[in-house]
Amino acid sequence: MTPLRLVFMGTPDFAVPSLRALADAGHEVVGVYSQPPRPAGRGQQVQKSPVHRFAEERGIPVRTPKSLRNAEAQAEFAALKADAAVVAAYGLILPQPILDAPRLGCLNVHGSLLPRWRGAAPIQRSILAGDAETGITIMQMDIGLDTGAMLLKGAVPITAGTTASSLHDALADMGARLIVEALDGLAAGRLTAEPQPEAGVTYAAKLTREDGRLDWTRDAAYVERQVRALTPWPGCWFDAPTPTGGVERIKVLKAELAPPDGAVMFPTLEKNTKESGLIFGKATPGTLLDDRLTVACADGAVCLTLVQRPGKAPVDGAALLRGFALPVGTRFGDAACSAGN
Repeated sequence: MTPLRLVFMGTPDFAVPSLRALADAGHEVVGVYSQPPRPAGRGQQVQKSPVHRFAEERGIPVRTPKSLRNAEAQAEFAALKADAAVVAAYGLILPQPILDAPRLGCLNVHGSLLPRWRGAAPIQRSILAGDAETGITIMQMDIGLDTGAMLLKGAVPITAGTTASSLHDALADMGARLIVEALDGLAAGRLTAEPQPEAGVTYAAKLTREDGRLDWTRDAAYVERQVRALTPWPGCWFDAPTPTGGVERIKVLKAELAPPDGAVMFPTLEKNTKESGLIFGKATPGTLLDDRLTVACADGAVCLTLVQRPGKAPVDGAALLRGFALPVGTRFGDAACSAGN
């Protein structure tokens, strides 16, 4: 391995394993760039990013510019005389003078198998779409949005139990291994960047809180993926009517598919749906089907197995209904939802 003079640019937890791996591999990390400290948590205390904190623990100088588009910031970056810059979920656009400054360019640790899922939320979008696999691409950055030529790839399967959190951790660890390998190969002349194919391009749009609204008009498999993909951020939720005529927003932390016959795992489902005049598999999407918080979707149903009312601790679906007293047949939806409709 040829020790390199590196600049690291990253902000969240996802980037920390890559920074750690580069430092532990013997490279000289001469500077770290990260997003400025911001208010966070319930107390809204100003906090440094995970990358910022790790860099300080290792004694690495940290810069937190709000922009890299001005001449002063670009001159400071160039003065570091880096062989390469490594970028992992940094959060700022790199203008051309920054991309051109390092001798070997800027390498990005991207959480997808490019060209699929360019953009801001590749981990969540890959689960939400029902992809069979995703992975890490080490990319030579250019001025486009994740359009640069590829140096290395590694794949990770997406299973029925994969969550955004578990996939995040697996990809962060893989990215750390691959960036060390890519830098070694690039410095030794063993790696040649390969342009991305034009076919298969998709974009992972930035997530908003509204993405977490459970969409009962989709099939049950999609709704279950919503919960796995969007927990903890932006979090999944639905609006439920209260006995007093109001509406309460319920967070959904875990969900699972109801069996097709509705009776194997959920013995009260068949009984309750018949007594209320509902037919499992044909109920209007958003209808409460049993006393374990099984909800009808456009095709099939999901059981909401871990939920949380505002200001309360998480509980299973049955416990929520015992405290909420919602009858089978209740419709869940937007602010217009009402019991028994």
